[in-house]
Amino acid sequence: MKKRNKLKILNDPIYGFITIPNELIFDLIEHKYFQRLRRISQMGLSYLVYPGAHHTRFHHALGCMYLMQNAVRVLRFKGVAISSGEEEALCIAILLHDIGHGPFSHAMEHSIVNEVNHETISLMFMEEINKEFNGSLTLAIQIFRGEYHRNFLHQLISGQLDMDRLDYLKRDSFYTGVAEGNINSERLITMLTVVDDELVVEEKGIYSVEKFLLARRLMYWQVYLHKTSLVAENLLIRVLKRAKELVEQGIRLNCSKALSFFLENKITADNFTTEVLETFSKLDDYDIMAGMKEWATSDDFVLRNLSSMIINRDLLKIKIKKKAFGVDKMQKHIQDFKYYNKISEEEACYFVFTGTISNQAYHQNRQNINILYKSRKIVDIVRATDQFNLKALSKPVTKYFICYPKHKD
Repeated sequence: MKKRNKLKILNDPIYGFITIPNELIFDLIEHKYFQRLRRISQMGLSYLVYPGAHHTRFHHALGCMYLMQNAVRVLRFKGVAISSGEEEALCIAILLHDIGHGPFSHAMEHSIVNEVNHETISLMFMEEINKEFNGSLTLAIQIFRGEYHRNFLHQLISGQLDMDRLDYLKRDSFYTGVAEGNINSERLITMLTVVDDELVVEEKGIYSVEKFLLARRLMYWQVYLHKTSLVAENLLIRVLKRAKELVEQGIRLNCSKALSFFLENKITADNFTTEVLETFSKLDDYDIMAGMKEWATSDDFVLRNLSSMIINRDLLKIKIKKKAFGVDKMQKHIQDFKYYNKISEEEACYFVFTGTISNQAYHQNRQNINILYKSRKIVDIVRATDQFNLKALSKPVTKYFICYPKHKD
């Protein structure tokens, strides 16, 4: 029998050719849990605003692995000792860091499963795969958890200047066409080094870091927290909430077996077993979209209209401002919609709601981005920069929104 070539080269629209470094990583990419990421959108429902934003978590994970390979090469060139085992573990950890995302990524993080974030589910997937691969992922899991004795390895996977952020900003900028997010990830990686087991950026890279943080802020306001995406994702959360309520009342809803399981059962951290994980692995964007296409003709007013709004992109109106909206304003919209459609106040509340959004490009005192001067002095980026705006970027900005139905003529 002819042996299969596992040292493949993939063509990526952002970086060009990506080489799969070894057979183990090839087998991980081929695994059904990882292949599922082809069916999980990277940016939720942002394609309703930016038509090109149809890229997936699969794209993103491969891009992160490519950047990690580059980072290891740069650090070794600068004399940082990284063993072949550590390099492989880094590539595995960053490749699988998002494997626990549910349908539409962050949009439904706590709608399918209660109070269990995607990082926890990613870790569960990694531990299951580790059993299949006879412990080959043990070091990767230690680094992912932050339990390995070399802290800078964890910072490459989860930090304020990690390979995850360096990829998603550049990739999301490319697929949305929003040029403000296009960072120079290659230069940022080239400027990395390690001092006392901590990842730092050489002084020459200070302006690239400034650009990176500014790009992050702009991408959040312009893309990730775009008002239309915000409405759509809130509607999606309410679709699942209503579907669960109806199922609890004994109403049967047409949908896939995997989705039906999570509608019928309240899954929390306490009962998230291996069997539940296997069912979760069968759930992706297609289950939700197919479900909503069915529910758009439901007898239930709420489920029918919420589903139709997303399917047909006929969304609620949204207003955003710096101060919270008064209760009176919200109540007026609720009463108007209730009267016009002859529904209960509880049902009307699905279509009128308020919320907050927050944007903080840089978190001081949380795995800081430190600049290394030629004098060997290490200074936090906010103190090192002469860019006044950067100090403002380290403070959270909160805005308030209200969503309500458009007036029908």
